Amino acid sequence: MKRTLIVAAVLAVLAAGTAPAMAEETLTEKAQETVTLEVTITNLSKQIISPPVVASHTWKVAIFVPGQAASDELAALAEDGGPGDLADLLAAQEEVLDVAVADGLLFPGMSATYEVEMRGKYNRISAVGMLVTTNDAFFGLSNFQIDPDLAVQRTTAPAWDAGTELNNEDCDFIPGPPCGNPFMRATEGAEGFVHVHSGIHGTGDLSPGEWDWQNPVVEITVIKN
Repeated sequence: MKRTLIVAAVLAVLAAGTAPAMAEETLTEKAQETVTLEVTITNLSKQIISPPVVASHTWKVAIFVPGQAASDELAALAEDGGPGDLADLLAAQEEVLDVAVADGLLFPGMSATYEVEMRGKYNRISAVGMLVTTNDAFFGLSNFQIDPDLAVQRTTAPAWDAGTELNNEDCDFIPGPPCGNPFMRATEGAEGFVHVHSGIHGTGDLSPGEWDWQNPVVEITVIKN
């Protein structure tokens, strides 16, 4: 009888000891599950937005940092709307899990949805796209953390100035309508760092009534599947 009780007590202790370990293992496995994020970007501005780049990554990745110089790859997107260099840069980084590149423009009032995967420590997303009738303006969401307890999250993003071109509003240096001059850059006098864009002021060829905006310029909805 005593032996039976001792054995039962030992089994109970072992069970108690393994339960937290099993629970921890289950939580770890759950944290490593791959989740698909549907990222919907809605253009709130009067501007056409170039094909956005959306990425999922760890906290160590920053597509841009306000007050610091833009990378060459971000500058290429902000000045001419080309997503390829930035997408390639992100895809090559170990701290980036997934990159999605849109296959079309985002017109005023339009929404488009892009899918990226999230897993474990790759629980942040960033998204950028050029406001094409500017010298070097882009919408930017950087290092947005996905809440594991929320199925749906919403946020907004302003227009940023890449600081790589002078905002002369001169059609000779603007890729979007009504100008149509990509790969022409007015770099002399550029600010040299990323900051919130001040908008269109009518100092060149662009009419503020037609091309200016109020921040935020995009709304972003993230749905976990």
